[in-house]
Amino acid sequence: MKKFFELVFVFFIGTHIFGQKKIKDSAVVVETTEFNPTTDNASKIIKKGSMFIFWGWNRAAFSKSDIRFKGNGYDFTLNNVVAHDRPSALSWDYINPGELSAPQFNFRYAYFIKDNLALVFSQDHMKYVMDQNQTAKFNGQISDPTYAAMIKNEQVDLTDEQFLTFEHTDGLNYINIGLEKYKNILSKKNFDIFWSYGGGAGALMPKSNVKLFGNERSDRYHFAGFGLDARTNINFVFWNHIMARVEGKFGYINMPDIKTTLNNKPDKASQDFVFYQVNFGVGYIFNRKFNKN
Repeated sequence: MKKFFELVFVFFIGTHIFGQKKIKDSAVVVETTEFNPTTDNASKIIKKGSMFIFWGWNRAAFSKSDIRFKGNGYDFTLNNVVAHDRPSALSWDYINPGELSAPQFNFRYAYFIKDNLALVFSQDHMKYVMDQNQTAKFNGQISDPTYAAMIKNEQVDLTDEQFLTFEHTDGLNYINIGLEKYKNILSKKNFDIFWSYGGGAGALMPKSNVKLFGNERSDRYHFAGFGLDARTNINFVFWNHIMARVEGKFGYINMPDIKTTLNNKPDKASQDFVFYQVNFGVGYIFNRKFNKN
């Protein structure tokens, strides 16, 4: 081992001395910077000042929820209500500009405020639909004898839609801002893979379709509450610009002010629940010009 270090030392000194002599003899000094076309291209994609836009689609799932309804002549809670998402059938609506809000979609705009760190503005257009074919536990009071008679053994059967229909289908609309940290995990010519993770917070602006006690259906956009989330994603980037993404998102939604009737009546519902979301789609990255010198 000692011999090895001696040889390395002699080689280094010799190279240094002869290299200096060659430069002095020629009187020319050339400085070069090695360019690595893979790692350097990867670093420019997630460089400060870069940005991207993304459009995709999602599947979502929701935890059971206690929904409280309060208004003139009633104040009650339905416990452990089950709900699901509502993906649209595969059709041209997914790419039709006039029908972009029909499917469950996701929009992202991201700006890299630092190398590898992006500020992300998002809309998660999920759809929340109460399962109609269920019996929910009831507690509270209703003054209307017709609907009070539907309560049996502290439960109400929702199947026939006479008591309640309840959904946020155009849609749940979680509008949020977050931070995402990016890391390059593979870099090849014209192809990179980035992993990112982060979190966000935002507002809920659902269009809630609710029909309670036979009233005319309430169907309008309204600021209803707030949400929090954690997210992670894998991004496949082709030719430094074209992006394909698969993302997982986990979060909490709290909506204390859901409109249930028309004409600005004081009637409202409130609920909170956990959501899980998987989305996928495509995007485009705008990055600064890259000077290899």
